[in-house]
Amino acid sequence: MSLSNFTFLDYFINIIDIVLVWFVIYKLLVVIKGTKAIQLLKGIFVIVVVHSLSNLLGFNTLGWLMEQVMTWGVLAIIIIFQPELRRALEQLGRGKFFSRSIVQEEEEQDRLVEEIVKATSYMAKRRIGALISIEKDTGLTDFIETGIPLGSHISSELLINVFIPNTPLHDGAVILKDNQLAAAACYLPLSESPFISKELGTRHRAAIGISEVTDCITVIVSEETGGISVTKNGEIYRELSLETFKEMLTKELVDDTKAASSGRWNLRGKKNG
Repeated sequence: MSLSNFTFLDYFINIIDIVLVWFVIYKLLVVIKGTKAIQLLKGIFVIVVVHSLSNLLGFNTLGWLMEQVMTWGVLAIIIIFQPELRRALEQLGRGKFFSRSIVQEEEEQDRLVEEIVKATSYMAKRRIGALISIEKDTGLTDFIETGIPLGSHISSELLINVFIPNTPLHDGAVILKDNQLAAAACYLPLSESPFISKELGTRHRAAIGISEVTDCITVIVSEETGGISVTKNGEIYRELSLETFKEMLTKELVDDTKAASSGRWNLRGKKNG
């Protein structure tokens, strides 16, 4: 069919078709956002790029190898993404797949920061040990499943009560996800870095460990000193003042949300120490 035979209706239908395809892709990404599947998708993207470049540059052996990976990768994807595929089908069956969920809004993130700062200040003054991980882009579902699910509204009072010594939930980490207290008493991976100070205990090692494998922000209150620390991207920021601590949380949560909602790239400034 020549271009002259295309009518306005044909163009309109094609545009709607493309928009629907992108919408479905977007919703699929939303479904897997809370899991490690998003990291695996990045690996698949790299394989596709390498395959395309090898064909373009005439690297026959590398191209054949990538072809085999992509051929058998379909079966691997079904096996690896089985939990995510099941969840997507369940949401589709409940009619929630195409519903829009509003999470991490700017006002909610402001409230989240205030509640965390209030709880942290209270626990630091009384030397109540605490470990709080806040999910960002990389999902923490695997770690949430190691604890006691709560799915509760976040408040400073609840955070404080969880970490009161000798209570059933105080031993372990609290994980915050989608502006909810997702679970308590969660197990986090301990960092095996030899460069960690010997004076740091299990809480700090766990906080560094989770920051090495995800992009989450983790808050630690020392039981021995009452000092406030934060870990992110494998780094630990120790003995923070309450003001600096609040500034870091605001930058990592509120400012990033503003940038995401406006569709602009957020260029991170110099790390606070």
